[in-house]
Amino acid sequence: MAQLRQDYPEFASRQTEIIAIGPEDTKSFASWWQGERMPFTGIADPEHKVARMYSQPVKLMKLGRMPLLVLIDRQGRVRYRHDGESMSDIPANRDILPLLDELNREQT
Repeated sequence: MAQLRQDYPEFASRQTEIIAIGPEDTKSFASWWQGERMPFTGIADPEHKVARMYSQPVKLMKLGRMPLLVLIDRQGRVRYRHDGESMSDIPANRDILPLLDELNREQT
């Protein structure tokens, strides 16, 4: 999340909305979100409804829900998906930003 917060202006300049989904209850999630001053949208998903919709991987031996990154275009189509194998398996922003540039070129 820190890398998303740090590079948020790069995402915003590409007309990209970031939505992070967390497994915590609403109160805990909101408290952490505000404390970390996240500049994008965060949604608590304690009942795992969103996680199930996107078939987010769960590995109990690796602390639960694995990171999932999904790029959805303006028509609502999934254009990129990365299923993390561990809690640290998160694509770098420097790898995602060019994908957004390509999607934006396709949209114009």
